[in-house]
Amino acid sequence: MDTSDLDQLQTAYKAAVEEWIAAIRREEELASVNHSLAEIDKWEAAHFHEDEVRGKVLDLKKKYEDALRKEQFGF
Repeated sequence: MDTSDLDQLQTAYKAAVEEWIAAIRREEELASVNHSLAEIDKWEAAHFHEDEVRGKVLDLKKKYEDALRKEQFGF
C-alpha cells in the first residue's frame, strides 16, 4: 500500500473523529437546556446523529488499522 493511501485513511479518520466530537458537544449542549418536549426531541435527535457519526468513526478506524497492519506486518 502506498503511504499516500495511508495518509488519506488517516485524514478521513481524523476528520470523522472531529465530526464525532462536534456531535457529542451538540448533544451535550441540548442536554443542558430547559426540559420542554421540543428540546427533548432535539436532544434525542442529536443523540441519534452522534451514534451515526460514531459508527462512521469506528468504520474508518478499522479501515485505517487494517491498512496499517497490512503495511507493517503484511496481513
